[in-house]
Amino acid sequence: MYLNCHTWFSLRYGTFSAEELCRLAKSKGISTVAVTDINNTSACLEFLKIAPSYGIKPLVGIDFRNDHQALYVGIAKNRHGFLRLNRYLSEHLHQKKAFSVIAPELEDCYFIYPFEQALQLPATAFQPQRLIGVGMYDLNRFKFSKFNAEEYQQHLVFLSSVTIRNQKDFNAHRLLRAIDLNTLLSKLPKTQQANKAHRMYAQEEVEKHFCDYPFILENTQQLIEGCRIDFEFGKGLNQNLKVYTRSQQKDEVLLRKLCDERLEKRYPHPSAYVHQRLAKELDAIIRLGFVSYFLINLDIVEYARSKDYPFIGRGSGANSIVAYILGITNVDPIELDLYFERFINPNRSSPPDFDIDFSWKDRNDVTEYIFQRYEHTALMGTYVTFKQKAVARELGKVFGLPKENIDKLASGYYHYSQLDELEQLVVNYSAYIQGFPNYISVHSGGILILNEPVEKFAATFLPPKGFATIQIDMNIAEEVGIHKFDILAQRGLSKIKDAITLIKQNQPEAELLDIEDIEAFKKDKNINQLLKVGDCMGVFYVESPAMRGLLTKLQTDNYLNLVAASSVIRPGVSSAGMKEEFIQRHRFPEKRKEAHPVLYKIMPDTYGVMVYQEDVMKVAHHFAGLDLDDADVLRRGMSGKKTSKSQMERIATKFRSNCKAKGYPEALTEEIWTQISSFAGYAFPKGHSASYAVESYQSLYLKCYFPLEFMVAAINNGGGFYTVETYLQEIRNKGGVVHPPCINTSDHPTVIKGKAIYLGLGYLKELELKTIQRILENRNFYGAYQSLAHFLERVPIGIEQVSILIKIDAFRFTGKDKHELLWNAHFMIHQPQVLEHQEQLFSNPPKNFVLPSFEHSFLTQAYDQLAVLGFHLFHPFKLLKHKITSKMNINRILNRYVNRNGLVTVEQHPSVTVYGYLITMKATRTSKGEYMYFGTFYDYNFTIFDTVHFPKVAAQYPIRGKGIYRCTGTIQLELGYLSITISKIEKMELLQDPRFVSRYS
Repeated sequence: MYLNCHTWFSLRYGTFSAEELCRLAKSKGISTVAVTDINNTSACLEFLKIAPSYGIKPLVGIDFRNDHQALYVGIAKNRHGFLRLNRYLSEHLHQKKAFSVIAPELEDCYFIYPFEQALQLPATAFQPQRLIGVGMYDLNRFKFSKFNAEEYQQHLVFLSSVTIRNQKDFNAHRLLRAIDLNTLLSKLPKTQQANKAHRMYAQEEVEKHFCDYPFILENTQQLIEGCRIDFEFGKGLNQNLKVYTRSQQKDEVLLRKLCDERLEKRYPHPSAYVHQRLAKELDAIIRLGFVSYFLINLDIVEYARSKDYPFIGRGSGANSIVAYILGITNVDPIELDLYFERFINPNRSSPPDFDIDFSWKDRNDVTEYIFQRYEHTALMGTYVTFKQKAVARELGKVFGLPKENIDKLASGYYHYSQLDELEQLVVNYSAYIQGFPNYISVHSGGILILNEPVEKFAATFLPPKGFATIQIDMNIAEEVGIHKFDILAQRGLSKIKDAITLIKQNQPEAELLDIEDIEAFKKDKNINQLLKVGDCMGVFYVESPAMRGLLTKLQTDNYLNLVAASSVIRPGVSSAGMKEEFIQRHRFPEKRKEAHPVLYKIMPDTYGVMVYQEDVMKVAHHFAGLDLDDADVLRRGMSGKKTSKSQMERIATKFRSNCKAKGYPEALTEEIWTQISSFAGYAFPKGHSASYAVESYQSLYLKCYFPLEFMVAAINNGGGFYTVETYLQEIRNKGGVVHPPCINTSDHPTVIKGKAIYLGLGYLKELELKTIQRILENRNFYGAYQSLAHFLERVPIGIEQVSILIKIDAFRFTGKDKHELLWNAHFMIHQPQVLEHQEQLFSNPPKNFVLPSFEHSFLTQAYDQLAVLGFHLFHPFKLLKHKITSKMNINRILNRYVNRNGLVTVEQHPSVTVYGYLITMKATRTSKGEYMYFGTFYDYNFTIFDTVHFPKVAAQYPIRGKGIYRCTGTIQLELGYLSITISKIEKMELLQDPRFVSRYS
């Protein structure tokens, strides 16, 4: 009968999970337990679900505290009481206001004051549902307190907190409290931690302690008997909004009407199969009660369209012809032969899964729309847990260890036996605490739209973006029937939207196609040529070196091939050996004969190779004879989705027995089963790959015909796989001229004027945002700056900030050397400065000073740019200390060493040396656990080439950051994709900053 038990969701306070609490209670013979975490209800649903299996009657509530000062414990009598408690907590968390000292009057709730707190309260604080709690450790004081009078007997209940189980828990609890308060353990206040007595005692021990006060335990039992909370858990539950209009019947009519009206737009001459497929889907959607889910998603994307927000409907939802006709996705499931059963099968109990991507700039507004449009909404929560290395760092601080010791422990590179006692404590307790919830955060894209108030299930909190977020994660939410809408954000869509805006500004006469005219893009030979040669830098999902290499090997020149490539690149396909098999069969049709005839017939578009998640279903259905429902269960189980063990065992048995009945050799059956097992968890759904391919084509269109505007948009949206410097070089490769920031031309982001690109002021690392705002606002109101003096008169700025602008040569329009400008700035800026926004009545021209002449070179410019931007804008090879000894570049290699058949003539020239400027380097582990690397470089002419560094070479010649390397190795040409297998690589020395050399030489 414990009414105040803390799990580890009493964040940075509790020390064990709800299930461990149940085990503890069972071992102590306790039949009733209340989970009442501190200002939190994260554990309640899980506890209600699992407690009965331990023979425990579960109660739930909240331990309300102000800065860990215990005020009162709220216990819910029923679900309505739980709702009231959650609303009361949510209100205070949202407004960040303290709880009142006197418990509120909430219907269907009990409130229990801890004994120490009750002593400080007036008699009016105690009423039939506002009680006084007496714990095991309170009895000595209780005997002599006013509450031992008969008039208080009806208000007394047993309230003994449970926070720890043993000494190790207590130690961990104190460490968590010290981490939370960012204090040394030795300075942790007693008031901020639990008592050692806050543990669970056996029922017999409780009854023995309270033998003189049986009425306290009797009152407690009466309270328990008056409380009961029932939640349903498991499949088939759906708490989402069930009605979009006014009734389910009207929803059905609306869905059919919309499909009829929009059918011809997608299918101008719909075939009988299209009509049949549409009727089949509508029947399943209506019968399973998912109509409102489709209509809500449609409402969301139509709002986005009304605001001209780009979006991508992806995931398994792309398998639905209804979703395609309505306009939720742009993927045609008929064209791609997508199974509707992958999305919705007749046995599905939970709503289907649409993933809708919006621009990172637009998602907040879409989310705001959803919150205003629908009544019962919240973001999905997620638990961020302690990681061992991070805990080690925090505990090192708590114990007061020196920084070098903390760094050693956090790195993991140490021998335990060589650590001192404190260091060993850090290691031991960091391992113990890892996995505990650290704080509650926001799920990356989940939004709840429920039929009933969100607080019926848990309290909510308010993260910085201001949207109520539920205190539970998706796992327990799904158990109780709460299914999220995935409203996601990505930068690829922002590139598209911003590129279109830049094109309209920079080339107002240009003819822009409708960005949703995907069919036109698919047929464009120029766009497909970019794919074929891997010229995809900046393009969503296909710009990485690995993807560029794959596209080149496949000679990808069409949409369907790109869809396949988007899935072939995934780890599961590669690790199962199917990637190379697919490439070979794609490039060499005669190799397709090696495919098993049944598999080839099932998957002709991928030459009998499993590439997509749907292929698991196809093989299970056509090869092994499973029906589509069982095939989808198999696919879900292999993908790590929740599927019962008995279901999977049944399907595995059926798979093998069916194959045997069909006469397949046992070895073939096991080979196919192994292929399914090895890759299903990593493969993309085909609809997902197709959705990504649609967005890739949109970006490719812009890159093909408006490369400068597209690359500027890419830079302004955080780039992508590569650094800003690399994208700037891509701009030069496409004919653009890149300029450093300019006071009169630049904006906060990078801007384009014709073919001139001016870096944004936001790229100046140390330039403060408020300084940029002042510069731009003043220029917008009063026009261009005429000189440095004119600028300093108009913009209140300190010498440190103006020095950054001068160093990057942002005043080059004046024609003066920047060293001279810097001296003048020091003379002009004096104290006291003009107050911010205070205009001067009269101009006070500065005095002219005679300054010495200054030496100026590109090298000082380059080092200034490096210091201020993090990169320089000069040809990187100009900074080499010694002239390069090889003029070899990638085009010369292709002309000299590759014959017309695409073969490398290595007999005469087994090795080449190429100087390359490092773009990116990827490390990976071999099957033996050794590191090897894949590099990407620019040659002198800024042609990209790739390198492979096998473990022995990688260990002998480590890569030491950005710079120019002399790369020696063997040419490899695989199906048109050239790389160099490195045998030796060394970093080249650069010229030093002449100012540094002269100062210290």
